[in-house]
Amino acid sequence: MQIDKIRGEQLDRLFKAVLELDDLEECYQFFDDLCTMSEVQSLAQRFDVAHKLRLKKTYDSIQQETGASTATISRIRRCVDYGSGGYNLMLDRLYPELKNNQPKK
Repeated sequence: MQIDKIRGEQLDRLFKAVLELDDLEECYQFFDDLCTMSEVQSLAQRFDVAHKLRLKKTYDSIQQETGASTATISRIRRCVDYGSGGYNLMLDRLYPELKNNQPKK
């Protein structure tokens, strides 16, 4: 799995910190300090693209709605279809009604 390549103490500390956040306001505070506005917007855009892919939207409509490039959409499509499962895990939890839209492996 590609995720094993990024494992390490620094990331463990970061992810443990994220798991300690209690609510949306704490997330805003933490990510405001941790990331630039551009980095946070990029992360949000990627997750939005993954959500729209699960909604079976076309690349053109996703590009228009999110501003993501077709290369970004394609990369996220590969992650949704063949990645570590992180996008699908979160999308299933946040939007259980979309579980049937999950790609078949």
